[in-house]
Amino acid sequence: MTDNNQKNQEKPQEHKEEKANEEKNNDKKHEEKEISVEQKLKDTEDKLLRSLAEIENQRRRFEKEIKDAFEFGSYNFAKESLAILDNLERAKIAIRNDSVLKENKDLDKFLSNLDIIERDLSSIFEKNKIKKIDTKNKKFDPNIHQAMSEIEDNKVESGTVLQEIQAGYMFGDRLLRPALVAVAKKTIQKDEKNKEKKD
Repeated sequence: MTDNNQKNQEKPQEHKEEKANEEKNNDKKHEEKEISVEQKLKDTEDKLLRSLAEIENQRRRFEKEIKDAFEFGSYNFAKESLAILDNLERAKIAIRNDSVLKENKDLDKFLSNLDIIERDLSSIFEKNKIKKIDTKNKKFDPNIHQAMSEIEDNKVESGTVLQEIQAGYMFGDRLLRPALVAVAKKTIQKDEKNKEKKD
């Protein structure tokens, strides 16, 4: 009997211990759930912030592309249009040098009309941010000039642009076409040449 009483007393105690263990396990699971919910919330917030940053970057990229398209969308058209001015200039030179046309009394009127067309085209270009590069007596700049030849000249500083072969143009801040130029170089004196030969 005493054995049965002892067993009965042990059972409720075991039962209490089991319940306590279960409660501990439940508390741990509940804490894990709370931690995982907090962690999930943090992860979701992090993903949301990344997505928002990506959307913002994409918006800025699109704005820049739209701005560039407005500013430089006509870049190729402008570059191709320069041929009109070039051909107009060539036509004027050819007409002036033509021996038959030189004798025509209306030659000056015709050339003045071509000058008007050329001025109008230049004016349209300037209104659209296309400006001719000034080369006269400027120092050679490889960013906007392309040297086609060198001319010996001691009167000016070496590297000075002496002659413009073909006009260059800027489109806003961008180079549309470099100016083709002839650049000054110092002449070598005969005495210096003789010294170099002796050496």
